[in-house]
Amino acid sequence: MALTRGYRQLVDDAQARIRTLTLAEAAERLADADTVFVDIRDVRELQREGRIPDALHAPRGMLEFWVDPDSPYFKPVFGSGKTFVLFCQSGWRSSLATATLQDMGLAPVCHIDGGFAAWKAAGLPVAAYSRSSRA
Repeated sequence: MALTRGYRQLVDDAQARIRTLTLAEAAERLADADTVFVDIRDVRELQREGRIPDALHAPRGMLEFWVDPDSPYFKPVFGSGKTFVLFCQSGWRSSLATATLQDMGLAPVCHIDGGFAAWKAAGLPVAAYSRSSRA
C-alpha cells in the first residue's frame, strides 16, 4: 500500500501552521491562571511517566468531541476563552491535535516543542498521576 502522505508530512504540515512553545515559554505559563495545559497522551503514559502538574487530561481520541459545544461530550473548560497548551510524549500527536483544534476555531491554542519527554528531560515540574487528577 502506497500512501500519498505519511505521518511525517502530516506532522511537518501541521507544525508549519501552528504555534510551538519552547520549553522555557511553556514553563513560564505553568502558573498562569489563563492558561490550561492539556495532556493528550494515553492514560497508561501518564501512569508510567507522570504528568505536568495540574494539566487537564484530554485523551487524543476524545479531544474534538470535548472541544465542540455541540457534542454530547463537551467539556466547559474548552469554552473558557483561556489559552490551551497541548502536549503529548514527543510533540507529534500534539502538533496534529493543535492543528485540528485550530481548524475547529479554538483559539488560542499551541503545543510544546519536544512534548513531555523534553519537559521531563529538562527537569521541569512533574507530578505523579492519580485518578483524582483534574480531568
